[in-house]
Amino acid sequence: MTDPWVALNAGADPVERVRVLRRAHETFTEAGTVSRPVRSVVADSWRRSARAGVGPDGSARVELTDGDLGSYRADHPLAPVMPLFRELMGTFASDGEHLLAVCDAQGRLLWVEGHPGTRQKADGMNFVPGARWAESAMGTNAPGTAVALDRPVQVFAAEHFSRRVQPWTCAAAPVHDPRTGRLLGAVDITGGDGLAHPHSLGFVQAVARAAESQLALLTPIPAATDTLQLTALGRDEALLVSGGRKLRLSRRHSELLVLLSLHPEGLTGDELLCSLYEDESVTPVTLRAELARLRRLLGAGVLGSRPYRLAVPVESDVAVVERRLAAGAITAAVSRYAGPLLPGSQAPAVVRLRRRLADGLRAALVSGGDPDLLACWVQASWGEDDLDVWRALTAVRPTAPVRARLAELEAEQSA
Repeated sequence: MTDPWVALNAGADPVERVRVLRRAHETFTEAGTVSRPVRSVVADSWRRSARAGVGPDGSARVELTDGDLGSYRADHPLAPVMPLFRELMGTFASDGEHLLAVCDAQGRLLWVEGHPGTRQKADGMNFVPGARWAESAMGTNAPGTAVALDRPVQVFAAEHFSRRVQPWTCAAAPVHDPRTGRLLGAVDITGGDGLAHPHSLGFVQAVARAAESQLALLTPIPAATDTLQLTALGRDEALLVSGGRKLRLSRRHSELLVLLSLHPEGLTGDELLCSLYEDESVTPVTLRAELARLRRLLGAGVLGSRPYRLAVPVESDVAVVERRLAAGAITAAVSRYAGPLLPGSQAPAVVRLRRRLADGLRAALVSGGDPDLLACWVQASWGEDDLDVWRALTAVRPTAPVRARLAELEAEQSA
């Protein structure tokens, strides 16, 4: 494979590929081992599916029906771009006997449209609006895996974890809120082996980008010069990009901007005092002096008061990690996590946020049991002594070095 995200590259024999994949799938479901011809993205997804308790003979559960489905779809952020999806993909789906599907960030199908005969066949496996096709519910499939990884993916035939889905091929790409970057869901094209072509993945990616552009027009993104970009993970002093300027902030200014970025409604002076200072004897005058210096640094019109708030949009790496974690996109969350939040800060609110973010990631890693993600965590400076994660890694990858490091840590803790 020249592209790990494409299921079948040009020149490959689809019949032979199906035969090899079915044999590999049988080996995995019987013995839990993945043979070499399986793409790494699929092998990792199979492992996550098995750890989530998904059975290869299970079926999708319909969670939203009738009025509940209608009201949920009407209020969903992707509803305004459904006409665009139909314009770009409707004819392709109907003429090619394919299906256009759109899911939310939890992998629930909201719309399934296309060729009538193909829809009827898809009904037999509950590939219908309202059904949950998250990877944790139905195993490896393009829309579910796309939202799990927060990136485009193509799934071919027996790469699907569920046997009843293996006659199908699909390609899906995530769609994000262009203003906040929040994952909204995914757009998918599902059909037969004819979709097992590199172009189908590129096509659905282009549709997703067009949808994000359309959403940007419907809800304009503030000009780049009016948007603050804040990087505070793994740094004692945050980096702020404002109006093309890169500013390295002092520790106190870093703490202030992190807190204000996570409270767009604003914070009172008393709330900031309690959030920033352990010493209760610190007076409001001290805080006002810090805020005055920060206001001069940011420039006019950026920092408001009564309550204190940022008057322009701000995007922080903390918010990105929290959104991805909440959406279940663990790989994407870990990839953006550059380390503990302002590790040298002792501000009470920052300490709580730092602990909450790290504990959330650790819990997701231990629960997910992905050996590569666990290994990535313990290889980082902040995770090298993390006993719980080392134990989770040993359970899924019990190599001699891993077992030795766990024994060393347990001995240290015991002593």
